[in-house]
Amino acid sequence: MRHARGYRRLNRTHEHRKALFSNMVGSLIEHEQIKTTLPKAKELRPIIEKMITLAKRGDLHARRQAASKLKQDAYVQKLFDVLGPRYKDRAGGYVRVLKTGFRYGDMAPMAIIEFVDRDVDAKGKADKARIAAAESAED
Repeated sequence: MRHARGYRRLNRTHEHRKALFSNMVGSLIEHEQIKTTLPKAKELRPIIEKMITLAKRGDLHARRQAASKLKQDAYVQKLFDVLGPRYKDRAGGYVRVLKTGFRYGDMAPMAIIEFVDRDVDAKGKADKARIAAAESAED
């Protein structure tokens, strides 16, 4: 019987899994699309859906709950200022998981997880801004 076996352990300890998904949720909020293995993407979906639901609520307690799960305040700010209002009228299903084949090195099944109505320009925007700031500091 498989009672109380509701998630994939992904061959990691509880602390490692918690940190992994905290980082992945932050990256997904920042870039709005990430590529990862299929089991990780399937486990990430309910976590990010709950974060969007918190952002839709938008009160102080929800913001503090989200901040306890995320690593950076910038992720919390984008979650509540951009993503929460974007999905205000949507009843669920904020992300999709697309299978993309298999990784070359170990044939692991890969997937892209992305927001349904994502901003196409968000992917890499922070990285480009960081590089531009570093170049302007050198000059």
